[in-house]
Amino acid sequence: MAQYELLLPKMGESVAEATVIKWVKQPGDSIELDDTILEIATDKVDSEVPSPVAGKLVKQLFAADEVAQVGDVIAIIETEGGDISKDETPVVEKPVAEEKTETIPGIEQLPIANQPAATTDFSTSERFYSPLVKSIAAQENISIAELDAIKGSGADGRLNKDDLLDYIARKNGDVVKTATVIITPPVPPVNEVAAHKTEATNQAPIANKPSTTSVNGADEIIEMDRMRKLIADHMVMSKTTSPHVTSFVEADVTNMVLWRNKVKNSFEKRENEKITFTPIFVEAVAKAIKDFPMINVSVNGTQIIKKGNINIGMAAALPSGNLIVPVIRNADQLNLVGLTKAVNDLAGRARNSKLKPDETQGGTFTLTNVGSFGNVMGTPIINQPQVAILAVGAIKKKPAVLETEHGDVIAIRHMMFLSLSYDHRVVDGSLGGMFVRRVADYLEGWDLNREI
Repeated sequence: MAQYELLLPKMGESVAEATVIKWVKQPGDSIELDDTILEIATDKVDSEVPSPVAGKLVKQLFAADEVAQVGDVIAIIETEGGDISKDETPVVEKPVAEEKTETIPGIEQLPIANQPAATTDFSTSERFYSPLVKSIAAQENISIAELDAIKGSGADGRLNKDDLLDYIARKNGDVVKTATVIITPPVPPVNEVAAHKTEATNQAPIANKPSTTSVNGADEIIEMDRMRKLIADHMVMSKTTSPHVTSFVEADVTNMVLWRNKVKNSFEKRENEKITFTPIFVEAVAKAIKDFPMINVSVNGTQIIKKGNINIGMAAALPSGNLIVPVIRNADQLNLVGLTKAVNDLAGRARNSKLKPDETQGGTFTLTNVGSFGNVMGTPIINQPQVAILAVGAIKKKPAVLETEHGDVIAIRHMMFLSLSYDHRVVDGSLGGMFVRRVADYLEGWDLNREI
């Protein structure tokens, strides 16, 4: 019998680690080829890890809720054969031998850190170390004897990245533990109270302390799930990173609504897809971005990075109430049929937790449809590191004034609000206002006779 080391596979260019959600197979269970071994989570996407071999699960090296790095051995599978084998899934696709730096005129280049080669000999240790732990140890010149002495918090005492970083911080004196001492001040005499009050008014204000929430017997305490914690952290980070400004435009989308009502049945019969308003919004946004490319940027310190591709994320609500943002890549290169298929495919797989990690990465602009909840407008939070996000509200029939050659008239029109939140560090009111106005212009100017 042979033992096969199952590695955490590479799941995308920017994905370096994953959290174990649960083990589908337990030690002793028989495994067929492509059977799901465990479920993992990367950022917002839940994925399944299938087995590339048939055999029996011998050992789980990570417990539920533990974080594993790409390339870590996560399980041992016993297979037919005579030698110990390893998962041959490629982890690093590009050699590190030569790196070419492309100089962008007029832009200060981003710093590239030099990675020292690992020199520590790990063959003398019987303890397992992940490639990431080995790399950190080599960079910090930590000997194998010193590494073996560090207590690990992982499964079976495994040493993970956080254990090693904590050890390095303590070793370098970066972590100082302080004890909190509570001192009860003496009660001042009554005749000193007035003097203390007068003095306190002249002192600097005391920093606000976190508020304490009162809980009574009728309240229910609900612990945030993993995705909600990630969303909460991301939203707080965005608000502290970017000064948010929101501009609003009301658009007359009557022609767009009438056109969709006219073609939706024939389109569904021909393409076996339902056409919604979302791909129409995406098309208008992509066109407006080509008109105003400086809305399609990100910020790195004092550098503005102008994106070469138009990758539009569309916020989708999950049955759990959480939010996920799959990305339509190169949206400007797709026609309306292609956008419809992409929108329906991503939305469907998002609801069923079937998205791949790469499909939520690399967005350059985000669209959110608050109208799907009956809201007429919203002030969305920017999806960092992007600099703008567009919210489209519900389409409502309203009386509106129309200018005709015979004078102004009042008519029933299909109206909607568009609201653009943008990063005021790099997007001024003129750019933000003109961009959202241009999106509205594309929607208002919809051709009733357009062929699809």
